[in-house]
Amino acid sequence: MAETEQRFGEFVAVRRHEQGYVAELVLDRPKAMNAVSTAMAASVAAACEALAADRDVRVTVVTSSNDRAFCVGADLKERNSFSDADLVRQRPTARSAYTGVLELPMPTIAAVHGFALGGGFELALSCDVIVGDATTVVGLPEVSVGVIPGGGGTQLLPRRVGAARAAELVFTARRVEAAEARESGLVDVLAEDARAEALALAARIAVNSPVGLRNAKKAMRLGQGLDLRAGLEVEDAAWRATAFSGDRAEGVAAFNEKRKPAWPGE
Repeated sequence: MAETEQRFGEFVAVRRHEQGYVAELVLDRPKAMNAVSTAMAASVAAACEALAADRDVRVTVVTSSNDRAFCVGADLKERNSFSDADLVRQRPTARSAYTGVLELPMPTIAAVHGFALGGGFELALSCDVIVGDATTVVGLPEVSVGVIPGGGGTQLLPRRVGAARAAELVFTARRVEAAEARESGLVDVLAEDARAEALALAARIAVNSPVGLRNAKKAMRLGQGLDLRAGLEVEDAAWRATAFSGDRAEGVAAFNEKRKPAWPGE
């Protein structure tokens, strides 16, 4: 299947790879280093809604068309013109972009090249795996401009690196470069080319059962923060949802017949 592209407004595109099993959600507002305007937030949310409903997509990779930044966060030039009432009206649209990525049911990978700051880093934190490169710089600088992270940062960052380290990063508003980001767990993989590595990782993931991938993600996400006993109950429910699926039957048959599985995805 040749690569195809679908546009969601002016600033977001979705490309398909690996027979359509891998979707690349491209942040495509390069002149503003992908600063998230109201229109861009709405487009990210719309793209995520379409991806979530597409049972053929097994992995989504979030990338950038800009050669200097993954995303520099909220569009502060637009925000500068807002009244308080405007900000209240815009808030649900802004949130929809971050929750759209966070709630994608399939595994998600962020390919971070250059700056991922504020809301840009929150988009990456909303993914399951973050791949960076030598240019990567991440941070949540919101308190330096009189706000706080509002795209999930205060909740996602402590879950990733622990409460104390997250507090230091949020309270100082400092930027973290690639080596420290990898060492501290802000980034999971450093590669020469973040996008190429993220797409290669997605291809390795996409050969597996789509039902298994979605239910494994659900078990890990829903079980996070629960005590062990409750977490095991979440896992058991996800196991049952997978064990009696067509994917399980096909996987067992393919193993015994020494062939690659043809996943029905249900």
